[in-house]
Parts: sequence; C-alpha cells; structure tokens
Amino acid sequence: MTVKEYLLDKMKNGTLHLALLDPDKQTSEEAGKLAYKIKEAGTDAIMIGGSTGITNENLSSTAKAIKASSGLPTIYFPGGPNALSSDVDSIFFMSMVNSADPFFVIKAQASAAIYIKKLKIESISLGYIIIEPGMKVGEVGKADLIKRDEIEKAVGYALACEMLGMDFVYLEAGSGAGMPVPPNMISAVKKAISIPLIIGGGIRTPEAARAAREAGANAIVTGTFIEKCSDDTTLRSVVNASKGVL
Repeated sequence: MTVKEYLLDKMKNGTLHLALLDPDKQTSEEAGKLAYKIKEAGTDAIMIGGSTGITNENLSSTAKAIKASSGLPTIYFPGGPNALSSDVDSIFFMSMVNSADPFFVIKAQASAAIYIKKLKIESISLGYIIIEPGMKVGEVGKADLIKRDEIEKAVGYALACEMLGMDFVYLEAGSGAGMPVPPNMISAVKKAISIPLIIGGGIRTPEAARAAREAGANAIVTGTFIEKCSDDTTLRSVVNASKGVL
C-alpha cells in the first residue's frame, strides 16, 4: 500500500492527525523519541520538514530514526528543492499556489522532479495555501497571504488546486501562528472541493483541533505544539480531539 492509499483509507473512518517534526530543531535521536511518544498518543503519520535548515543529512537521519522508533509512514514536507532523501516513504509534492514568486509555485518543483523520480520517492501532489498570519513559511515563500475573512478567495484557490488535479489541499496558518485557520473558512472550502483537506498552523489546544475537525478537516497537523509539549496527557488530548476520539 502506498502512503497516499494509506491516508485515503484511514480518512474513510474519520479525521487523521499528522505530526510534523523539523530536523533543524532537534537531533535525529530526539526526533525518534518524539516519534515514539506521538505514535503512542495516536498520530497516524509523521511529516518531516521545515522552512529552513533542512539538509540531505539531517533529513535522512531523522527519517531513519522516526521509522525505527515508530514504524509510522513518513512524509517529507519540503521547504525547497535543496534537500532530498530516499529514506522518506513519500513526499508532499506541493505548490505554494498563492506565492508571489514562481519559484515556490513551480520552478522549485521542476528542479527537484528528476531527482525524486530517480530516488523512487512516492510523490503526493498537494496545493499549499497560506492563510494569514502565515508566519515564517509565508515570509520565506513570499506568500500573497489570504486574509482570515477572505473566504471566497480561499475557496477559489482550493478549487483551482482540485481542477489542476492535485491530490490534497492544505490550508496553512503558519507554524506557531497565534490563530489557526478560521473554522468558517475550513467549512466553506470543504463544501466546495471533493479532495481531502488538510489544516495546520496554530493548533495547540483540544478546542482548536476539535473546531477544525468539526468544520470538515480530513487531517489536522500539529508541529510546534508537539516539539514544545512536555505533558503526555495534553499531547494525547490534542491528538484525540483531532481524530474525534473520546
């Protein structure tokens, strides 16, 4: 079973929780320990990536450590074409569709595509849409941020992603955002598209996770929260709220 098939199959039973670990923020050994902890909390797969500081070496060592400690599927969440590794199970082959820089829309993807094929990494196409405040990813990606009240604009971008044949749409408020993507935006986008919707950025409480799930998210991503959370009970509560587990 491919990672894409695994995700789609699990989505039939409800919303998924995806963890995001940044190789630039901890050693591979620490990432392995985190991976084990979040697997025990109930996460479904682990994304690996960050906006800056990713190298072939730390990507590879982090992927190996995560798989060894958790056995969960790994999905590379690239910040650019500068780092690749055959040690990841798959890659979100994504276009930041509301970037003002063609590099993040298609040029980076074109420069990496040949190497992804040579390394035989499973690619999962994804339309990446940056919502206000956007944080570091919005800054690095030169995003033309969609304001929190620009519901129709978000719907238009998401529909365009589906019409272009992408597998998933991802609404991203940015790592460490003070406010997650608004539930009314999630709901409007979900009603408009027929492909899965991923939500991330600023989700650090069970209430925020539950709101995103109830609005229609097919998968909820937490990253900064996981890296900073030292309490296993709190971690499990956010994962459970994402998945609708009592």
